[in-house]
This record gives sequence, structure tokens and C-alpha cells, in this order.
Amino acid sequence: MSTVPTLNGQVIGQAHHATRALLETRLADSGTTFHQSLALNATADRGGAAERDALVARMTSTLKIDAAAALAVLAELTAAGLLAELPGDGGRLGLTDSGRARQDGIRAAVGELTARLYGDLPAEDLAAAARVLTVVTARADAELAG
Repeated sequence: MSTVPTLNGQVIGQAHHATRALLETRLADSGTTFHQSLALNATADRGGAAERDALVARMTSTLKIDAAAALAVLAELTAAGLLAELPGDGGRLGLTDSGRARQDGIRAAVGELTARLYGDLPAEDLAAAARVLTVVTARADAELAG
């Protein structure tokens, strides 16, 4: 019988890297980077359109990248025809039909992956892990904010 390790950064990192590698494989099939997938998901989560500044804020806080890198990702998605500038002051971006189709495909792939990796785990274990990881993330973010 194997010993269950103590939860620490190494265990969290191993889980992150293993699941991220699986996700990156799925994303590569669609020609999408991880950063691009986050921007597409964030736009979809806001009803398919979002303020550029809100997307940059989401990407910088989640991915720990700077604003210039986030803006570059949004520019890539716009150049690829997956996001488009919406009429008005130029501060809003929306999913194009191609962008929505790409995001729907990514969401479906993530759903399948999630079901395979987490589907047979007890709900109470998943809830406990989520609570602990949420606290750890908040503490790390607070230290980064300094």
C-alpha cells in the first residue's frame, strides 16, 4: 500500500503539470495555445463579449503574465478571426462564429478530460480539495500583491 503524500506545493505542481500536459495536447489539436484558450473562455463566460480591460485583468491575475503579454494574446485571437472588435468605443471584443466554435470545442474537450480525471472521485473529497486550493491560491496572490 502506498503512502499518501502530504499536500504541498510539489504535489500541487505535479497535478497541475500532468493535467496541463493533457490539456495542451487537446489544445494543440485545435491550434490554440493555453493562454488563447483562457481568453476565449473568459469571453464566453461573459456572454460572448467582454471589455478588453476585463480580459486583460482576468489573464494577468490568472496566468501571472503582464498586460503586454495579455494584449498580445488578444491581438493573436483577433488576427486569427476568433475575436473581433465590437462597434463602439473599441474597448469591447466579441467571439466571432469561428471563435465560438473553437471555444465550444475546447470546452467539450475539457469536459471530457475532467470527467475522466475527476469523475470517480468522491464529491466530498473534491469539495475539500477545492476549499484548500482556493485558500492556498488566495494566500499566494496576497503575497504576490505584496
